[in-house]
Amino acid sequence: MNDRKFLSDNIKAVILDFDGTVGNSRGLIVRTMQQTIRRLGLPERSEEECASMIGLPLKETFTRIIDMDDAMGDRCAEVYREIFKENNQPGVVSLFPNVRETLDAIHRSGRMITLASSRSRASLLGFVADMELGGYISYVLGAGDVPNAKPAPDMVVRTMEDHGLRPDECVVVGDTAFDIGMAHGAGVCGVGVTYGNGSRKELEECGAEFVIDDFSQLCGILNING
Repeated sequence: MNDRKFLSDNIKAVILDFDGTVGNSRGLIVRTMQQTIRRLGLPERSEEECASMIGLPLKETFTRIIDMDDAMGDRCAEVYREIFKENNQPGVVSLFPNVRETLDAIHRSGRMITLASSRSRASLLGFVADMELGGYISYVLGAGDVPNAKPAPDMVVRTMEDHGLRPDECVVVGDTAFDIGMAHGAGVCGVGVTYGNGSRKELEECGAEFVIDDFSQLCGILNING
């Protein structure tokens, strides 16, 4: 982490992770993972173990914490999606504090706001609609939209290519080392948030240029006055 207090004024795009950064989905994801594991008769995993996988592609969240072959990994992803549809009721996932107000301030500053998530595009668009964020978020990429998911830089690279942006004109905001790794792989500054699924220590150790405790602190980093 460096000693800068804010980024240069030439930032044109703010690329956001969703789970653990914008939406408080930890409880939903962990519960669905544990129900999937139980339904398939696999060794149980704790809340902390499941939460540590948030941010990875769905299949990988299971293959990393339980020894299994590819076929079982695919089956886990399939069952997870079935259970997720049952569990994901309106209001289960809420915005973190100050997210809406901060998105509004960033949008009014003239910067583009995008999403880059390991979640599917359809799921992301559903949350954007349900949370009424469509007026702020203009571009969405999910794991299936690029060859390689986080922590590979593909989603950031594609965002830049699709909008004619340079790395120094973008910033990535996320809650895990996977997000910061994605940013750095594309040559982009990474901002870590501590209220999600990663700790301050983890975010600092992976080299996040800024680490914040509240989403509203983005305004200060972007030199926006409210």
